[in-house]
Amino acid sequence: MSDAVQPNVAEVRAAAEAVKTALDRHLEAIESRSGEDDPAIYAAFDELAAAAEAYDELLYDAYDEVTPFEVPSGDNLPEYIGPEDPAAISVLIRRDYTVAEPQRLFAQAERVAGADDETAGASVNTAVGVLFGEYEPDEIAQRHKEFGLEEGDSTLWVSAVAEAAEPGEWLGAPFEQADPQLVICRFDVSAVFDDELDALDPDR
Repeated sequence: MSDAVQPNVAEVRAAAEAVKTALDRHLEAIESRSGEDDPAIYAAFDELAAAAEAYDELLYDAYDEVTPFEVPSGDNLPEYIGPEDPAAISVLIRRDYTVAEPQRLFAQAERVAGADDETAGASVNTAVGVLFGEYEPDEIAQRHKEFGLEEGDSTLWVSAVAEAAEPGEWLGAPFEQADPQLVICRFDVSAVFDDELDALDPDR
């Protein structure tokens, strides 16, 4: 997009607010669903998808940045068989990284650990342990290039849970009971989406 038609700050912020509103409406539709095929949920899903796509496009045009999620189409989700009003939810996240610049990774770990720890940059495993012990995963995702990492695919699942787990109950096998048919919503990021868009629009 040329500089003459770049979206301004107000337009980007308005699009961000639209996403927040659509998220609230989507959750409200789920919380007040009237049945398994409640049309209000499908409408709220479509509204959220459209708002997220519009925000992503404006963000890219204005700042050359993108959002950290993709809203999948309903066709990609298996039939939901969970409770209509779950007592709790579980959020499952997977993010893959390639160690693109080990020396940068080691240097950052050594900086975080300080001069007293000479082993922080001894290996990839040690350096990763130091950095993930210091920073939240979301901050690692935002600053991955600083740490010598290259993003791969990522996914976030929000799953229904019939009842809240007891403290420590699932820590031994946290992902063992992940069930796609209990997923209320999910957000995926993958280079394959860009490849598909490029195939549809070679000039993109």
